[in-house]
Amino acid sequence: MSFRESVSLGDCDAVYRIVNSSGFFSEEEMAIAVELVQERLDKGRLSGYHFLFAETKKKMAGYSCYGPIPGTKDRYDIYWIAVDEGFRRAGLGEQILNLTEEKIAGLGGKRVYVDTSSRPLYEPTRLFYEKCGYRKEAVLKDFYAEGDSKIIYSKSL
Repeated sequence: MSFRESVSLGDCDAVYRIVNSSGFFSEEEMAIAVELVQERLDKGRLSGYHFLFAETKKKMAGYSCYGPIPGTKDRYDIYWIAVDEGFRRAGLGEQILNLTEEKIAGLGGKRVYVDTSSRPLYEPTRLFYEKCGYRKEAVLKDFYAEGDSKIIYSKSL
């Protein structure tokens, strides 16, 4: 497995394939994931979006998208972290998360935030963040829809 931070045009299709493979995300959510890649391609670092891609010689296996939170000092959001279904349950997600945290710390980040849904489908995601040292900070009731709250986690680096 190799890792890279540079973004190329082919990453739009690869990101869509990865988030689609999970079966978790709606078409609208998957379009947002691709939009962030496109924004980075269009605006470069000025977009505020940073990427870390994990890939084999043949295909992208997973990625993260993160960036500084505007109006804060040394606070970062992880907007996306996803692993292709064919590479799950082998520790790649944790490896991507750890490397992303290292990149954030290297940029001066001191605290990282990540959020997810309260739906039962996302229970493995919540357990993943908790296993990786993230602490539940807030629950925004019915944020996404009735019965679908937003759970915000944080971790100090």
